Amino acid sequence: MNKLAVENPGWRLALVGRTTSDVRDVMVDGATGIRSINRNVNYEPSKRRLTWPNGSTATTFTADQPDMLRGPQFHAAWCDELASWRYRMAWDNLSLGLRLGDRPKVCVTTTPRPIKLIRELMKDEHTVYVTGTTYENLDNLAPSFRKQVLERYEGTRLGRQELYAEILDDVPGALWNREALEQCRVDKAPALSQIVVAIDPAVTAGEDSDETGIVVCGLGDNGHGYVLQDLSGRYTPEQWARRAVEAYNMHEANWIVAEVNNGGDLVERNIRLYRDGDLRLGERVSFRAVRAARGKYTRAEPIGNLYEQGRIHHVGMLPDLEDQQCTWVPGEASPDRVDALVWGMTELMLGQKLVLGVL
Repeated sequence: MNKLAVENPGWRLALVGRTTSDVRDVMVDGATGIRSINRNVNYEPSKRRLTWPNGSTATTFTADQPDMLRGPQFHAAWCDELASWRYRMAWDNLSLGLRLGDRPKVCVTTTPRPIKLIRELMKDEHTVYVTGTTYENLDNLAPSFRKQVLERYEGTRLGRQELYAEILDDVPGALWNREALEQCRVDKAPALSQIVVAIDPAVTAGEDSDETGIVVCGLGDNGHGYVLQDLSGRYTPEQWARRAVEAYNMHEANWIVAEVNNGGDLVERNIRLYRDGDLRLGERVSFRAVRAARGKYTRAEPIGNLYEQGRIHHVGMLPDLEDQQCTWVPGEASPDRVDALVWGMTELMLGQKLVLGVL
């Protein structure tokens, strides 16, 4: 992208990343960002603008705000981690603005998740597709990376995607598939009568620990369920409590629901103890504990059926959650994002007794 700007004075470029921080920390100031390659580029964060000495400019955008891409026009664009963008509309709006010059160009750098948009671009006759494996870049990576990452993921399905840049097909026997999830996607949720923040807490908080699943779900006035946000990650108890309570307040949720099979009363206590300065925010939360009385597949299958019936929808893209949904095969240990999703939708749409038994 820097080469295009240097060789074409006066060009207008767009830099689009998943979030504002991704654009700044990766595309602009990252180790391979534009300013690391060319120190003569002036960056004005308040104007979201980079300016080259020859008059070329680049404007930064976040894919989380697709409407910002309505109106501006460009000669070229760089899109980073396109497969993780939440809203397809961001790509569509950008495409409509690529109308300057004789031959507008887009450079897409991304992990090759097998989502609909990536597959469409792969089939486009105008797309030039280049892949590179992590092993081709080892000379630029820390020595510890080989042991900590390569050994962990080599030979796994995730490793084929992340290390070898393969676009993987659906997993036979998985409860969900990509096409079905695409059919259930919406850009925004309708009026919601109830909202829950569902938590599947990890037992430990070390580097090798499971993630804590945190998924926000809503029930529409139309009786359909909506997955609003996936905040899952590898957290300490204090961190996941903060994320859950913040989501509870931001979405004005009705309650937090959490699995307590492993943590017991400590799970609720962790929520209650959360405070922001002098504000005891955790004490104000409506909390419900759930205990798994049946196997994971028994709990997940009714939720999968609701997806098939078109009664559960994803608001935008939820790439990490959807990856887990489409790779989990019943009988295997279910991942934490999926568990949190199942808890949330069960609470909203089925009622605990239908799946969990009397608590």
